[in-house]
Amino acid sequence: DVTKALDPLREAVIQIPNGFGRVYPRTLNQASNIQGIRTHEIVFCVGPAGTGKTFLAVAEALRQVLSKKRRKLVLTRPVVEAGESLGFLPGDLAQKINPYLRPLYDAMEALVPYETIRRMEDNRAIEIAPLAYMRGRSLNDCIVILDEAQNTTKEQMKMFLTRIGEGSQAIVTGDTTQIDLPRRSDSGLLHAISLLHAVEGLHFSYLNTADVVRNPLIKKIIQAYDSESK
Repeated sequence: DVTKALDPLREAVIQIPNGFGRVYPRTLNQASNIQGIRTHEIVFCVGPAGTGKTFLAVAEALRQVLSKKRRKLVLTRPVVEAGESLGFLPGDLAQKINPYLRPLYDAMEALVPYETIRRMEDNRAIEIAPLAYMRGRSLNDCIVILDEAQNTTKEQMKMFLTRIGEGSQAIVTGDTTQIDLPRRSDSGLLHAISLLHAVEGLHFSYLNTADVVRNPLIKKIIQAYDSESK
């Protein structure tokens, strides 16, 4: 019946301690993604813009850290986009990478008070880490979000996945229609989907235009571009 059909949506509600309120999945695919995060150490969430993949990852990560399930939230993205690299950008490391991580901070600021974010930063419960700087590290008791993963190389994706240490979890989000690399085939996300889809212990969630919740107009725009590329 209808009530039973709605059970997955109810079970996937995210309650963040001291947050602005509960976060409800709006589609069954979103609910499946949240449940995947709660039951698997490494989760891939792939979908177009506006489907909530980054927002839901950040919401669940904040819930885990603020409820003391994990020690720290680590946010990372491939930093090289549109031909720029960190070495050619002005300012210190934080100033250089903040523009790339702004969407992740936007999500956090929509979920918890700004003072909570500042306190987490002061207590080192939030870390921003350029993907290129993670080589050689072992991330223990953390929840790590790799956003815009479609712009990782195959080597970067392998490096990232092998950083996940004891008691940690990784959430990989990306949009395979927005690859900025010189060659689409170089995408570490596409390669991981092909190579790892049958590996036990990993979870893959796929969102589509039916899951677009940002703005109804966005869904129409994505569909128009999709139809042109076919």
